[in-house]
This record gives sequence, C-alpha cells and structure tokens, in this order.
Amino acid sequence: MLTILAAIVLFGVLITVHELGHFLAAKGTGMLVTEFSIGFGPKLFQKKAGETLYSLRLCPLGGYNRIAGMEPGEAVTPRGFNGRPLWARMLVILAGPCMNFLLTFLILFGVFAFKGMAIPVDEPVVGGLMEGYPGAEAGLQIGDRLVSINGQVLSHWNEINGLVQANGPAESRLVIQRQGNRQELRLQPRYDGESKRFLIGVRPRIEHKSLSVGESLKTAALSVIRITGAMVDGLRRMVTGKVNAEIAGPIGVAHMAGDVAAQGAIPYLEFMAFLSLNLAVLNLVPIPALDGGQFLVLVVEGILGHALAPRAKEIIQMIGVACIIALTIFATMHDLLQ
Repeated sequence: MLTILAAIVLFGVLITVHELGHFLAAKGTGMLVTEFSIGFGPKLFQKKAGETLYSLRLCPLGGYNRIAGMEPGEAVTPRGFNGRPLWARMLVILAGPCMNFLLTFLILFGVFAFKGMAIPVDEPVVGGLMEGYPGAEAGLQIGDRLVSINGQVLSHWNEINGLVQANGPAESRLVIQRQGNRQELRLQPRYDGESKRFLIGVRPRIEHKSLSVGESLKTAALSVIRITGAMVDGLRRMVTGKVNAEIAGPIGVAHMAGDVAAQGAIPYLEFMAFLSLNLAVLNLVPIPALDGGQFLVLVVEGILGHALAPRAKEIIQMIGVACIIALTIFATMHDLLQ
C-alpha cells in the first residue's frame, strides 16, 4: 500500500507540475487554454473559470492541458499556439521542464534549510565500509584512523584515493590506529569497471552542518547545477556506449518510491527532487513528441521562416510516440525481469 501511495503522489506531483509550467506560460503569452486537468480518465469534478475548464479526474497519475492550435492541422487563430510569435511558442514548450527544475530547487532548498547538509570530514578516519570490498574483508572497522598506506603518511581523506590508484592492483600495506594501538593490515584493491578506478570500499566520517536561508538557497542551486551536469554526462556516455544503459520503467520507479518512502519524508522528498530533475533533463532531449523535439521543430521553423507542413509534423510526432512507446515497453519488461 505504501508503494502504491508513494508512486501515485510522485507521478502525480511531477507530471502536474510539468503541465502547470506549460499552462502558466500559455496563459501568460495570451494563448487560449481550453482545459487544465489533474489526472486522467473519467471526471470527478470540473469547474469552468473564464475560458478554461478545470477538472479533476479519476486516475491521479499526472495531468494535461489543452492549448488551442497545438495539434497538427488545426486552424491558425490569433490566440492559438500556432498563431502566436515564435518566442512565445518556444517559451511555452520550455516552461514544462523549467518547472521541474524549479521544483527540484525548492525541494532541495527546503531540505537543506530544515536538515542542513552532510559534509565529509577531511581526515583519514573510516566512517563507513562497503560490504564485500577489500577494506571490510581485511578487518577495517568504523572509527579506525588510517596512519599510512605503503609507508606514505596520511593527513587528509582525499590522499587515500591517490595512493590507492597509484598502487593499482598490487597488495597494499595499511597502518591503522585503533583505540590508541597501531596495527598493520594488508589488502588488495578491487578494480571497478564502471568508475574505472581501484576501490578498497571505505567511506569518510560525515558531520551535519546547519545552513542559513542564504546558504540553503546557494547550496540548492549548486546542487541542481551539479546533478544536472552529471545526468547530461551520463546520457552522453550511454549514447556513446561508454557505459551500459540502466533504465527503470514505471514499475521500477514505483518500487524505488516505496523503498525511500519507508525511510522517511526527507529521503522521499530527495528522491522526488532527483526524479523531477531527471524528468526535466530527459524532456529536453531532442526526440519527437518530447519537449526537446518540439523545441527543435520550432528552431527549424524559425530558420526556414515558415511553419512545417501539417503532414510533416504528424509524421514527426508519430515517430516520437513510437519511440516513447518502445522505450516504455523495454523499460517495463526490464522491471518485470528484475
């Protein structure tokens, strides 16, 4: 039950926020929005305000809005999407992903302001061990101070990785201090193909620092930039074949949502922030039917100086929908096999 509720809230919030971005931008640029809906399927409630019908539907997994003139072949009208200036249409398309970026920023700001930030302590003291890795197998314990590796004295945590990489797969000699006594351990680093480096499986100690409002704003903004960069780089590496594609479909995401919800509100909000950022980045990929693909069409129309033929847009859209359906089926099958 927790998994179902966590997934419903997650998908509902992320997609509704995304569609709200398109809605607000369309309204702000004078477009005619005939309906804004939260959810899909049969209507549970509806109310018309001005020219827009607002509705709540049975299936809460998302939402949508109808903007006049967005479908290929619709008549061009002054207030339709296809009748507005190019800049206005571009703004409406980009507003959805931008709202997901904003949601991520607001969630992280709230988390940092409430919880503070976990900061690794820059001293060579073991704060955590990865089960099954050389450090744990050699007998290292949480709280051990690493005095030296192969005779090289350690003063800072970040020196450990450099010495491990320099030694490569050869056996390393560690001198540690435990409860005032020095001991010598030997271990052989393990090569990790994904990160392309040698690991011994130790983590630094973590301390929590309270942040002011200003510090929370700055940290949230920097986190959004850093995670976005990592996501873009990850997509690039998957496309170029440097790493294997790891795709989770709706079922996989729902299970993960249930797992993090069981850990508490903060982990769940952090997971929602991560998924919101993921949705924003993926929507900007220039695949037809995604926001990035629609934006690319607008760029092409801007270069040509005229709109593409309705039939051409229909074909582009069908290709995009086919790609998304195929990817969804693949991801769902992967989830089921897992």
